[in-house]
Amino acid sequence: MKDRVITGVVGGLLLLGSVIAGGMIFMLVFLIIGTIAMYELLKMKQIRPYSLPGAISFLFMWFLFIPSTWGNITFFSHVSREEIFLFMIFFLLALTVITKNTFTFDEAGFVILSSVYVGFGFHHVLLARDSEEGLILVLYILFTIWATDSGAFLVGKNWGKRKLWEAISPKKTVEGFFGGIGMALIVGVIMHLFFPLFDSIVILIAFLLVVSIFGQFGDLVESALKRRYIVKDSGNLLPGHGGMLDRFDSLIFVMPILYFLQLY
Repeated sequence: MKDRVITGVVGGLLLLGSVIAGGMIFMLVFLIIGTIAMYELLKMKQIRPYSLPGAISFLFMWFLFIPSTWGNITFFSHVSREEIFLFMIFFLLALTVITKNTFTFDEAGFVILSSVYVGFGFHHVLLARDSEEGLILVLYILFTIWATDSGAFLVGKNWGKRKLWEAISPKKTVEGFFGGIGMALIVGVIMHLFFPLFDSIVILIAFLLVVSIFGQFGDLVESALKRRYIVKDSGNLLPGHGGMLDRFDSLIFVMPILYFLQLY
């Protein structure tokens, strides 16, 4: 528990510092976080990060991560960023033939989905920080996710009885799920009193519910991954917290959904 608290406090302060700094510092911090998360996913699948497929995996993730304007390649001006990524996928599939199927179709699919999961998720973190009121917006999202985690843990530990999704995450409970939502609403409303980001309380509540509910769903997605590949944590970089993906699974799942629903 001591290691968990120290890691959480130090990591949280460093993360908040990068959010406040913004700009290139913010982007570099999240590029490092995303790269480590991709490394952890490759290790789960037993794809060597320093192999050719591993290197291609990082390139895929970095391409999706970088700001959209960076993807405007002059001599490919007639195609969109998405079409360039599609071409990269075809190259990856061709690699299964070039390697005589030592790099399999299954591994290619894993690389594509993982790079979208990590790269696209963190790309939207950058997008949110660069938006109008981006600093306050990202702080809202982070504190809502942290409040959800804390509320779910406290309520689940003390009053949890009914399993939420035992086949995926045996320790999570229905009571913890709603406890997380309740804590997120409390923290979000308190933040709104000091930093009124939204014009309507209805939009604020909708925003908090989306972040809390889908944040917990994002946590379950990573739990499903870990159960599939029989690992306890995505890594051991953060004492008491596991790997980088363990800490940011909710964030990268929530961000594209918030954008899709036009909540930032």
